[in-house]
Amino acid sequence: MHLLNDQDVELRIPDPATEEDMLLAHDASYLERFLRGKLTAKETRRVGLPWSPEIVKRTRYSTGATIAACRLGLSEGVAMNLGGGTHHAFRDHGQGFCWINDVVIAARTIQAQGLARQILIVDCDVHQGNGTAAIVKTDPTIFSFSIHGRKNFPFHKEKSNMDIALPDHTDDGAYLEALAKGLDAAMQAFTADLVVYLAGADPFENDHFGRLSLTKDGLAERDRLVFERCRQAGLRVAVTLAGGYAPLTQDIIDINFQTIVTALALQKRLA
Repeated sequence: MHLLNDQDVELRIPDPATEEDMLLAHDASYLERFLRGKLTAKETRRVGLPWSPEIVKRTRYSTGATIAACRLGLSEGVAMNLGGGTHHAFRDHGQGFCWINDVVIAARTIQAQGLARQILIVDCDVHQGNGTAAIVKTDPTIFSFSIHGRKNFPFHKEKSNMDIALPDHTDDGAYLEALAKGLDAAMQAFTADLVVYLAGADPFENDHFGRLSLTKDGLAERDRLVFERCRQAGLRVAVTLAGGYAPLTQDIIDINFQTIVTALALQKRLA
């Protein structure tokens, strides 16, 4: 398929994640309740979405897409799941619109397949990746870096390997300065084979749940900064789009589309 100024873009439907894949990050009892529709009312309220067989199907395909993005990112330089980034899911429960943690599942699936040993998660969603942090806190092969709003959800923060908590209304300049320092520190502290980048659209100034003040230009520069640091370090990248809650859907589309364009520019430089 030819898109984006005649650059080659191949869109693929992934294989759904298997139960074996999902058990690499999740408790067997919780996974069984999720897959079979046996969650308690409290567990469902915690996620904030109604359970359905269609939700299970979507979750398995979305998780499979993150696994595929990791695999293709390693071979092609950069690849993207046009969804994913469900970083609030813990080992034994879901939370915040997230049933299953696709990022940790994908990282551990790729490790189990012998394709990568050490994986750096760069989480730029406006909300801390608390589920991710909790699942990998004793795993020395996965490094979690989260840059997020200090006063935003989740109100109880977990401890990532590296956290940068920003005050409300942080603007482009302050955000990009903090991100650059965080990326440099994370890459100095941890030697990775692959980066999984959560490119949330929700730090946007008009996002309903964001509380930060990044412009579209600032978010585009964020993407360029992440990809350029990865290129300089010789790191392959898998991208998930994570959150975005702007009242105008077109704003979310614009931000996500710019992430895709920036990823394609990186791939061209790696070719």
